[in-house]
Amino acid sequence: MTFRRYVAIGDSTTEGMDDPDGRGGYRGWADRFAQHVAAAQGGLEYANLAIRGRTTARIRAEQLQAALDLRPDLSTVVAGMNDILRTSFDVAAVAGDLAAMQAALVGQGATVLTFTLPDPAPVMPIAKPLRGRVLALNTAIREASAASGALLLDLGAHPVASDPRLWSDDRLHANAAGHERIGAALAYTLGLPGFDDSWTAPLPEPARRRRHQAVAAELAWVRRHLVPWVGRHLLGRSSGDGRVCKRPEPLPVTAAE
Repeated sequence: MTFRRYVAIGDSTTEGMDDPDGRGGYRGWADRFAQHVAAAQGGLEYANLAIRGRTTARIRAEQLQAALDLRPDLSTVVAGMNDILRTSFDVAAVAGDLAAMQAALVGQGATVLTFTLPDPAPVMPIAKPLRGRVLALNTAIREASAASGALLLDLGAHPVASDPRLWSDDRLHANAAGHERIGAALAYTLGLPGFDDSWTAPLPEPARRRRHQAVAAELAWVRRHLVPWVGRHLLGRSSGDGRVCKRPEPLPVTAAE
């Protein structure tokens, strides 16, 4: 199957944080996936409407119609982590928004891909209380995909997805190696030639850290990332305030991306 136009919608992970592109912006798994598709078939137009900090409801309200207007025949719909982090998390409401976005794009003729979320606890021990929310959302994602016909990458079912070495310093976003794996996993899920399930392979056993090193790392993370995040949310602010998406128009994918 050949695809003409790929449109990605979502939040910061679809935007590409934290996978620097070397030009002051972010690359990310969506860019990498677009390149894999383009390389496999000799070209592709690609737009990325994702904006960091967006909840699932805002993605549906702000990005879905824009995506439909671009008439994609390939799309990714990934959302939910920003909802999980809020005290007002409502899994039924998030599931309804995800299902509606998938169904709208599939109904217009697009092949839609999505993925479940990794267990956050191995990456961020303080997030253990959120594990139940992630499991509930992943169940909803699986059910929505089965109902809509979207292709599901069950990322959350593979322990390697929660290896801290594939996550950035903020522990909320994948690093370049993590984004590379997700891009390859999506290419495999789509059935592109040259891709297999090697993305599921675990990393080598890590070196053990001394206790004082682990404590120092936790304190540094709290200071650099947790405190500023809590401060923003107490003020009702988001990292995406005032931002626009990085690629609003479908442009040809080039080898340099």
